[in-house]
Order: sequence, then structure tokens, then C-alpha cells
Amino acid sequence: MKAHISYQSLASAAAALLTAAAAAVAEASTMVAFTAKSVSSCPASYTQWAATPHAPFATGSHRIPSMRPAPECRTFSSSTIEQVIRNITEKIQSPEIRQLFINTMPNTLDTAIAWHHRADTNDSVGYPYTFVITGDINAQWTRDSTNQMMPIMPYVALDPGLRTLVAGLVNMQAEQIADYAFANAYKPPTRSGLVPGENSWAPRDRVVPGFNLTTVFEAKFEIDSLAAFLKLSTAYWRQTKGMGQVDMRLWSVAVRRVLGVVARLQKPTFGKGGELTDAVVEFSRAASSPTESSFGNGRGNPVRATGMVRSLFRPSDDSVIFPFFVPGNAMLAVELANLAEMLSALGSMAEECDVAQRLANEIRRGIMDHATVEHPQYGRVFAFEIDGYGGRLVMDDANVPSLLSLPYLGFVSRNNSVYVNTRRLVLSTENPWYFEGDALSGVGSPHTGFRRAWPMAVAVAGLTSDSRVEVAAALDMLVASTAGLGLMHESVDVADPTKYSRPWFAWCNGVVSELIMYAVDRFPGLI
Repeated sequence: MKAHISYQSLASAAAALLTAAAAAVAEASTMVAFTAKSVSSCPASYTQWAATPHAPFATGSHRIPSMRPAPECRTFSSSTIEQVIRNITEKIQSPEIRQLFINTMPNTLDTAIAWHHRADTNDSVGYPYTFVITGDINAQWTRDSTNQMMPIMPYVALDPGLRTLVAGLVNMQAEQIADYAFANAYKPPTRSGLVPGENSWAPRDRVVPGFNLTTVFEAKFEIDSLAAFLKLSTAYWRQTKGMGQVDMRLWSVAVRRVLGVVARLQKPTFGKGGELTDAVVEFSRAASSPTESSFGNGRGNPVRATGMVRSLFRPSDDSVIFPFFVPGNAMLAVELANLAEMLSALGSMAEECDVAQRLANEIRRGIMDHATVEHPQYGRVFAFEIDGYGGRLVMDDANVPSLLSLPYLGFVSRNNSVYVNTRRLVLSTENPWYFEGDALSGVGSPHTGFRRAWPMAVAVAGLTSDSRVEVAAALDMLVASTAGLGLMHESVDVADPTKYSRPWFAWCNGVVSELIMYAVDRFPGLI
């Protein structure tokens, strides 16, 4: 089952609704600085804007405010996306969900395109580049930036401006990974003229391989970051039927780096004679929280070979306990297979195509052979982390990739028996990071502590459900979770939505808009 399956029907509907004239107008998609000096009325910080509700308010008990900045203050504008918003909202009866969708679907375009170099015939660079911040942190996470583009991906073929925007992000990620493949987040390139965000920890971190502080914001090694680069690349290829505007020379270097890292980190910690292997990636940080550093003097706990790939950190940026992080490996297996399909279709990089398919098969086999375990209440389930020695961690985390998100990622179908059992466990108090309260219930994370559910996990529970009742319940909780601010937060106290973390979290806004689009497509009339 392919990820985002509802997108295909939504994209087809959008194509029918958008006239040729509208598509032509889309040529005028533009990027503007959010803090443009020429527009004195624009807020200096969207973080401040997001923390205050703005009129007009939707009717309903939660009074969802209007949280889009004025058109002249948006960081990127697309007439195509504006038309899509109108098309979708016409099908939504609930004023509150309608306004929530208007706020969340374009949030990355409105606020997070920090730099977009379009390139033209007089440009010596010759290719577009795009730097996408995660929201209230002035850095680009590979994982976040990929996922932030997913709500608009079905429409890039209809809009030359969007196509250039996404191609620019593919090029930016390729440049970053070609330079240093072990980071989770990067600073803007010097040529952008942006003032980079600063991570006060990074200069003191002990990292192997070492990195350049000018380009790397943080060097926590997370395998889903590599998978996210492949996901963006193959999604762009599928939607545009090619790799136009992508610097394929640079992109090829980045792909080879990814394949090399993946193959190396399949190796066990110890060789046959007990010596340490060359599967070396290390991260140590002198911090008060144990999740900020790695076991084994930075190398992570020992592993035996399983076909899976070790990671030092989870997508929460928290350290793993057992280095074979199962959801990340599942995502990697899917995206390596997608890469192999793409390279085969392009007729290029034949050797890398074979390697990608082999790695995808080995990782998938490793998960099925080693990471499915018996639970006394739920039967056969996927473990969250394993080590190949028999060590296993049974839980789930709110961040994606997660066990809950496996069908969303395209790893298994929703009716896969092991997934069905796993889902029941994850959405119960047998998962130590699942919390229930009067305000909302959902999966949380060690990253934000006890009794805090993540709206992202609530949205993923809806996106992986075929139940009209479950999807409606997820949307009701999400509407109630905004603390009257009309945007999604990172985490929310399950008893009191006014206690939340991060007022501006663009990735989560996008995922919630995906759920609303899914509900419109899958359950007409539900909302």
C-alpha cells in the first residue's frame, strides 16, 4: 500500500477543477521575505503572530481564529494552492474544521520558506534552491522539510512555481547530504544571506565523523533523515514525471553517500574476532538529559547483524535505547525500494539501483525476522527498537516515522495482522507513552514528558484508519487542542490544552491538513 493513497484521487479532482487559465496564472508563484522591510505592517516574527488569535473567528465553541498572515507577508504564494484551498473548503460543512484547514494547509508556504533561489537563464548556478525552516527554529531539518512539502506535492505538476520550489528543496537537501550525511538539521547556506540559527550545544558535541559548524546545525544521526531525502526525491519524480530542475550530478553524489552510510551501518558492532567493526558513527553530548547523548561512549549500544540499519537517534531527536530503530528502518526500506524503481525508470545509475533494491530487501527481511515479537495481550506485534541480541523495546513515539504510521509510510497495509495488533497496543495504555485525558488522548513522547499527547500522532491515527468514527474523533480532538489559536502544537497536556509546546510547528500543521483532505475524500459529508 502506497503512502498518502488519498492524494491520488485528490490530485485528480484538483486537476479537473483547475482550468488551464488557473494553471497559467500559477506561473506567477512568488516568494517574499516574511519580514520584508518594504511591508511595515508584517509582524517581525510569526512565532509571536501564532501565539495570538486573530479575527475573524469561525463560529463554534472553539472559535478557531484566522491565522494566515496577510498575502503581502507570506513567504511563498501559489494561485494553485489558493484554488485547492477553495475547492476543499467548499466540501467542508464544519466552520471550525474549514478554518483549521485554511490555517494549516498552506502554513509552510505562508511562513517557512526562508529562502528560495529560483534560478534563471542568466544565473551561473543554473538550478533552484530552497531552504525550509521547521517553524520556530531557524534551521532546516531534513525530515521536517520533506514532510512539510507533502500536502502540496500532488499539485506540483499543475504549478510551475511549486515545481521549482520543490526542486529547489531537493537540490538543497542533496547539497547538504553530499557535504555531510550524518546531520539531522542544517544551517542556511552562506549565499542565502540568512542569519543562521545557533545551536549552543553543537560546538561542544563530540561527533564522528566530524562536521563543519558553518553548515551543520546539529549532527544527531537519524536514519529517517536519509529516508526523508529519498522520499522527497522520488515523490517529486512521480509527480513531475522526471527530475527537471534537479542538479543530477550533485543529487547522484548524495544518493551514493546515503547508500554507503546505510550499507556500512548494517554491520554488527563486533567482528568475528570480537574487534570493533568500521560501522562508526558517534555522538556524545554533556547534557543533563540522558536522551541527548548516546550509549557506548557515543557509538550506541552493541548490535548483531540483522539486515537492519543502526541509528543513534529517533525522529524526536532523542537517543535510541536499542540501535535498530524499527519505524526508521521501515521507512528506509520503502524509500530505498522507491529509489530503485525511480533509477530503473530513468535508466541511470544501474549499480546504485541494484544496491538500493538489495538494501531495501535486506532491511525489510530483517524487520520481519527479528523485530516482530509476541506480546502477552496483543499477540504478534512490531517492536519499536531491537538490538539483534534479543533486546527489544515495546512502545511507540508520537513522531513520524512511528509504528502507528507504518501504513502511512507504505511499509504494510492497514489490515496486516501484525500491524493491526501493534496499532491496538500503541493506542492503549500498554504503550507507556500513550496518554488519556479529558481534553484529548493520543501518543506522546519522551521528548516532551508525561501526560502530553501530540496532535501529530492524533492525526496519524486518523490517517491510518478506515473507521468513520475514529476519523471524526481525531478531528474533534484536534479542533479542541489548539488552545484557541487555530494552529497545531508539538504537544498538548491531555487535561489542559492551554499547556502546550511550540506555537508554530509547520510539519504538524501539514499533517493535520492531510487528515482533513483524507476525511473529505474518504468520508464525504463527515465534516
